[in-house]
Formats: sequence, structure tokens, C-alpha cells
Amino acid sequence: MSEALEPILRYLLERRGLDFSGCHHPMLERRIGQRLSATACAGTSEYFSYLQANEDELDRLIDVVTINVSGFFRDSLTFEILAERILPAIILEKIRARDHSLRVWSAGCSNGEEPYSVAILIHELLEKEGMAMDVRIFATDIDKGALEGAEKTVYPRTSIENVKHRLLTKYFVAEGASFRLSRKIKELVTFSYYDILDKRHGVPQESVFGSFDIVLCRNLLIYFNTEYQEAVLEKLYHSLAGNGYLVLGEAETPTIKYRRRFTRLIDFSPIYRKRWEER
Repeated sequence: MSEALEPILRYLLERRGLDFSGCHHPMLERRIGQRLSATACAGTSEYFSYLQANEDELDRLIDVVTINVSGFFRDSLTFEILAERILPAIILEKIRARDHSLRVWSAGCSNGEEPYSVAILIHELLEKEGMAMDVRIFATDIDKGALEGAEKTVYPRTSIENVKHRLLTKYFVAEGASFRLSRKIKELVTFSYYDILDKRHGVPQESVFGSFDIVLCRNLLIYFNTEYQEAVLEKLYHSLAGNGYLVLGEAETPTIKYRRRFTRLIDFSPIYRKRWEER
């Protein structure tokens, strides 16, 4: 990391408790550089002074560093496998165990498209099977602006490009050039602020105890170096229920240290199942 950026990263840690020191250095330099240009600062030293003097700039910087790129059913193959294989398997296990709860965590949920996509799949499956379950989907992010947007449930056309027509007409209502998500899907998801690197809490406080059947942590590990990836994977492993499922991004895999703790279900899919290991 360029020494010039260290005061900025320390300031983010002190003011918001966000530790970006484990992020890939070139990515941080590019994104912080965007704010230098936007604020017309000549260098990082001048920008750091500007950051300290302008509280709003702190939010803008966090927003840039944690760029949100998402959409409903993004990486459609992953959601197809969830719909056709993973969720039916979980429901079958629940029936056998007489367990009527289903718990999901979307870590790094951005604007909400991911957890809402999962909510739609779960609603579809339960409706098809004529079942009722206590569905709890917890969605977290460190971008408060993104969380506020997720609560509004209004999305541009670009966000719904991968939504099948049947689901679009069933769960969305057109509002001008935008689309509003159905309230019955919104009510399945609880949004909250949470830093995946938070050492005080192993799971979002709203979820109370974790024990998730599915954890989605997609396109988040790629921002971190190996040390921080392993800290995240340790947290995700313990947050999962026995035999729970971990869904990563298309370009992500568990580090070598953690591969023995997860079983990859399909060679071409980033979906893993928790495996108990003897210590």
C-alpha cells in the first residue's frame, strides 16, 4: 500500500470501524483516486485534509471504495442451481427433521437484488409445494446508501434484465421507467449494517445466533488479500448450520487452508457445502 494512503485508511477505521487495509492495493488507489479528481485535490495529503473537514465526503469515499454492481439473478446459473437443487434439498431435510425454519444470510447485499432474488425462489418453491415455513433472510452491507435503496424496492430496468417474464409480471409492478418489487417478497428480507470484518460479532446482530442454511458472500472475497479472506471464511464457516451451503462469486474459491472445510458441489459452480472437520 502506498504510504500516502495510510492516513486515509486509518481515518476510515477510526471514524467508521471499516478496515480496508486488506484490500488489493491497486483497486484502493484507483478508487480513492476517483475522489481526488472529484474534489479537485492535488494529492492524497490535500485530500486527507479535505476528508477530515467534510463529513459528507466520508460517505462518498466509502461508496466509491465499496462499488455496488448487482442485479436480480446475477450469474443466472448459480440461481438456477439454487432453485432446482439446493433449495429443494434443504426443504426435504427440513421436513424430515420437522424443522419449519429457513435461514439465509446475504453478506454484501448491495442494493438488495441478491437477497430479494433468493426470496423469490423460496416463495416460488413453497408456493409450489403448498408449504408454509418461517423464512428469515438477513441482508447486510457496509454501504448505508445501498441499504436505504434496498428498502425502497424500486429498481431500474437494468437491474431486472435477468428476471424471467413470468416472475417479472408476478413480483414487480412497473412505475414509469422503474419497477417496484412486491411487498410479500420485501417482507421476507431484513436489512442491516454489518462489516464482514467485524471482530466483535460473528454474525449480524439482527440474526441473533446465525445457524444459516445458506450464506451468500459473492464477489466480496476478491477485494481482500489472503489473510483477510481467511478471516472472512472462518466467520462464514461458523455462521453456517451443519451441512449449510456457502455461495461465492464466480471467480472466487476458498483459500487452500479452508478447502478441506467445504465441499464443492459441482465443478462449474461456486456453491459449497459445509463439512465438519475433526480437530
